[in-house]
Amino acid sequence: MLWPAEEPSPHCEASHLHGDSGFRQSPADVRLTRRRLARLHRDPHGPEFTPEEEEIKERNAARLAERFDAGPPRPAECPVPLLPVAQLYLRDVPLLRPPGEADLLQVLWCPYDHEPDWKPATAVFWRSAASVGDVLATPPEPYEVNYPGYVPEPCLLAPEAITEYPNSLDRGPELRQVVGDWSRWQAAGVDVDGSYAEYPAEFYDGNLADAPGGKVGGWPPWGRTDPYRRYCAVCEAQMVPLLTIASFEWDGGERRGWAPYEDRAGAYAAGHRAGLSPAQPTKVEVGRADNMQLYVCPASPEHPHTDLIQ
Repeated sequence: MLWPAEEPSPHCEASHLHGDSGFRQSPADVRLTRRRLARLHRDPHGPEFTPEEEEIKERNAARLAERFDAGPPRPAECPVPLLPVAQLYLRDVPLLRPPGEADLLQVLWCPYDHEPDWKPATAVFWRSAASVGDVLATPPEPYEVNYPGYVPEPCLLAPEAITEYPNSLDRGPELRQVVGDWSRWQAAGVDVDGSYAEYPAEFYDGNLADAPGGKVGGWPPWGRTDPYRRYCAVCEAQMVPLLTIASFEWDGGERRGWAPYEDRAGAYAAGHRAGLSPAQPTKVEVGRADNMQLYVCPASPEHPHTDLIQ
């Protein structure tokens, strides 16, 4: 991450002793497990651990034991280093609309669950990439994370602009009635599978509305709740979606049609080993395989942001 060496690395000051998930691991152990899964996928008859992996495992355990042996405060009580989640440049994503001369968005999160919604706490930073001199070479990492899905796997993004439509829940009563009228789809000459005849709105929501996956802007993927507006705590302006942090880039079933052409073969394959789905390149998972959508104030992106799990 393009973080200035002279700028303090961000930490979370909250207490994280409550609600131990029972799955806490170090980020290094999470990465080791992913590495082993990928190797065993390539070579199912290989050893449970290679000598190199055994060495890494022992080194990780020794580091964590040393920290606990040092006594209080425990790692969850200390200021916890935030983990990078996304870094987006304005040149790649013109929809960002940063403040002032900024051209870079950086999103980090605390890899512990936070009350009241039991999700990672996020931090949003805007900066000018040209203003960064020396880059922080080795950012600090937390000793633990609440879940493996809170450790993003580094990915090189290839952003593309797409057209999506609002979820049917975001439509007014008249348009919802139109979307749910099978005769309208037939009259339009749309090649829609006849299995949708009884519930045509499912075709709309699955194939045309609120595209799944990580995205800037876009429509909310309602489902956990009905639609409700979010307002800026400073100026009370209605907030707008900034970024969706998705557990999966596309869903199963009919929503596989959102998969990029390069990934279609994997999307329609019969199955994948656990943790190796092509729909989850970042290995991020929030909620129950949900989406975390960040919202910002349109009047001032520097006003506090908020988020929503759907």
